[in-house]
Amino acid sequence: MAATPDMRASDGDRDRVAAALREHVAEGRLSVEEFNERLEQLYRSRTYGELATLTADLPEMDLHRLPAAAKADPPPPARRNKARTAVKVAWATWASAVAVNWVVWLIIGITGGHFVYPWPLWVMGPWGTVLLVGTVFGTIGQSRPRR
Repeated sequence: MAATPDMRASDGDRDRVAAALREHVAEGRLSVEEFNERLEQLYRSRTYGELATLTADLPEMDLHRLPAAAKADPPPPARRNKARTAVKVAWATWASAVAVNWVVWLIIGITGGHFVYPWPLWVMGPWGTVLLVGTVFGTIGQSRPRR
């Protein structure tokens, strides 16, 4: 069924017109002030005819093929897997270093006849805390912009 000017417009139709207006601003056909005025009128509009008047003085754009809104794409699976792998490697490295320290402490305690202060805690604690914070807040494995 073809849309007539007196037919009611949907929220999706309004979003498509808003996207078209944003495109016209990006291309320099509308100023920001004009865009804001038309946007206010857009969300008060109820019919296709009212929507058409907002873009009547602009070049024709197929509003049904224009994306309604730019949505942020989720990170690609390879990037997520890379971050997970980085977290696993960081924790495995921590566990290996802590294990080696505890083994050294245990050997010293057994061969010396008495166990000394558990100094591997000073390796395990701060490093583990930093890893835990990085894992919880997702900063491990994230790429940083180069300068």
